[in-house]
Amino acid sequence: MPSVKNQEAVEVLTKKFKSMKGMILTQYHGLTVEEVSELRSKLRAQNSEYVIVKNTLSQIALKEAGISGGDNFSGPTALVIENGDVVSPAKIVIDFAKTHAKLKVRAGYLEGKFVESAVVSRLSELPSREVLIAKMLGSMQAPISGLVNVLVSNIGGLVTVLDAIAKKQAA
Repeated sequence: MPSVKNQEAVEVLTKKFKSMKGMILTQYHGLTVEEVSELRSKLRAQNSEYVIVKNTLSQIALKEAGISGGDNFSGPTALVIENGDVVSPAKIVIDFAKTHAKLKVRAGYLEGKFVESAVVSRLSELPSREVLIAKMLGSMQAPISGLVNVLVSNIGGLVTVLDAIAKKQAA
């Protein structure tokens, strides 16, 4: 029977797993405390957290959260729990792993299933949510601004035509 402390840890993890948008499983063995703190700080800025938990407790919490799978829990494992945008934390972890060889991405959890580390790597190459929204808005505004430009550039001709129609009707 798990201790009270472990039961509390499982309850906290279960809540986090139920509310998360995604998760990245990493192997952190060999990172210094300063390096882990640096990674945590970067992730915290993106509404994500980096937690080191026992594999057994993680698997119990996953089961209680209704998440199946999770065969990647072996050896020292740390989890990036994503609570907002899933692209930004993936970018941070992949970039951090490029400069810190001891950090390895094992797998990810997206859209209700576990995925390979290659999927997390590809996800990190996508533009952020804010950039995608800006591009979408720009493409939506393009036809309207094009119409306005045509109208403004042809306003002189339009005024001449309207003036001629007004003179013809007056005569």
